[in-house]
Amino acid sequence: MVHARKAVTPQGILQYSMAPSSSFAGLILAAGKGTRMKSDLPKGLHEVAGVPMVQLVCQAVKGAGVERPIVVVGYRGDLVRETLGSCNDYAEQVEQLGTGHAALMAADLLKGHEGPVLVTPGDTPLLSSTTLRALFETYEREGAKATMATFVTVEPKGYGRIVRDEEGYVAAIVEEKDATSEQRQILEVNPAVYVFDCQTLLEILPTLGNTNAQGEYYLTDAIAEVRRRGGKVVATVFDDPDEFMGVNDRWQLAEAARIMRMRIVREHAMNGVTIVDPTSTYIGFDVEIEADATIQPMTVIEGNTRIARGASIGPNTWIKDSKVGQGCSVFMSHVDQAEMEEGSRCGPFSNLRPGTKLGRKVKVGNFVEIKNSQIGEGTAASHLAYIGDSTVGHDTNIGAGVITCNYDGFDKHRTQIGDHSFVGSNSTIIAPRTIGSGAMVAAGSVVNQDVPEDALAIGRARQENKEGWAAAWRKRH
Repeated sequence: MVHARKAVTPQGILQYSMAPSSSFAGLILAAGKGTRMKSDLPKGLHEVAGVPMVQLVCQAVKGAGVERPIVVVGYRGDLVRETLGSCNDYAEQVEQLGTGHAALMAADLLKGHEGPVLVTPGDTPLLSSTTLRALFETYEREGAKATMATFVTVEPKGYGRIVRDEEGYVAAIVEEKDATSEQRQILEVNPAVYVFDCQTLLEILPTLGNTNAQGEYYLTDAIAEVRRRGGKVVATVFDDPDEFMGVNDRWQLAEAARIMRMRIVREHAMNGVTIVDPTSTYIGFDVEIEADATIQPMTVIEGNTRIARGASIGPNTWIKDSKVGQGCSVFMSHVDQAEMEEGSRCGPFSNLRPGTKLGRKVKVGNFVEIKNSQIGEGTAASHLAYIGDSTVGHDTNIGAGVITCNYDGFDKHRTQIGDHSFVGSNSTIIAPRTIGSGAMVAAGSVVNQDVPEDALAIGRARQENKEGWAAAWRKRH
C-alpha cells in the first residue's frame, strides 16, 4: 500500500527536525495541579486530541533536538512519571513557588551541561518542534545569552508584557499584576518559552527574589538579570498565537483540542482526502489515510488506523486501531481492532469487534455484530446477526437473526462454516460446530450437531395446526 501521507505529528504538521543532540537540553515545567481544571488529575495529564498535554510538549521538545528532556513534576508526580515513562529525566518541585523555583529544582540535573537549555511550560500542547528549533537557531546565530518567543495580540490580558530597549532587544518582562497602566498597553507578550545559556541560568536561578504581587519566584526575572549582566536577549516574534496557547481550564482545553483537530484534518485534506465537514470530524495523530478516501460528518477515527484509497467512512462512524481496504464502505458503524479487505462494506449499525477480519467484497449489514472471526470473500451477513469466534468461508450467506452460541459460561468455542453455505434466518449454531461447504441450514433451526458438506440441516419441531383453536381461545376471553 502506498500512503498519500504519514501519520500527522502531535503538533499537527509534518516536521523534519534534526537528529537529537546532547548539546541541547530541555526543561519542561509541569508541576502544577491546575486548580481551575477542577480535577484530581495533574494539569499536564489532561488530554488534547487523546494525548496528555505534557506528552505533546515532550514530543515537540524532542523533535527540536533535545534527547532527554527534564520534566519538573509536583502534584501527583508519580502519575506523571508513570504516564510519560523512562524516556525523560525528572525533577520534583514539592512546593509550587513559581516558575523560577521550578526551574531551580532541575539545577542538579543541568550541572555540567555546556550549551543552551530550552525552558517551556508543560501546558502548551500546540507547540511545534519547528518553532522550538527556530529558537535554538536564533540563539546560536545571534550569540545571545537568552532567546525567547513572543507574539503580538490585541487581547494581552493575563500575559507578561515585553519591554524592549532602544536597540530593540528585550530589556525585561513585566507580569500583568506588576505592570504599570502604561506597560499594560503593550501588545507584545510572553508565552514563557525560552532558550538560555545553561550556565548563566544556573548562576541566576538561586538569586531570584519573590518581591512581587504573587510572592513567587518568576523565571521571567531571569531575563532582566541576563540583561543586567550584559548579556543579549533576543526575542523572536511568531505569527501564530494559537501555538502558544496555555491551558488553564476545561474550556481552554477544549479550544486547544479543537485547534489541534483542525490542524490534523486540514493536513489530510491537503493530501487528497475529502473531508465533508471538518468541524464534526475527529482524526487521531497516528491515523494514515490515502488520497481519494472520503470522510463523512460525525466520524471519529483514532489509534493505529489505516484507511486505503477510495474508502468511504461515515457518517456517524467510529473506527479505532483498524485497517480499512481500498474501496471499502463503513456507514454508521463501529470498527474496533478489525480489518476490512478491498471492497467490503459494513453498516448501518454494524459492530466489528476486535479480531474481526472481512475478506474482499464482504457485506455486513444492519445490526450485525462480529467478534474474533474471519469472514471469507463475497460472504454476506445482511441483517441482525451475531458471529463470534467463527471462521466463515467465501460466498456464504448468513441469514437474519443467526447466532453463533460461542460461550458456555466458562469457555469460548469456535464455529466453522464452509464455502458456498447457506444459514437460514433465525438459526442458532451451538459451538463448537462445523458446517461443511455447500451445506444448508433451514430457517429456525437449532444446530447442535456438525453438518456434512452439501447436506441440509433441519433442527426444529414439526409444525402442528389445531383448527378453530384460536377462535375458541378468543371466545373464552
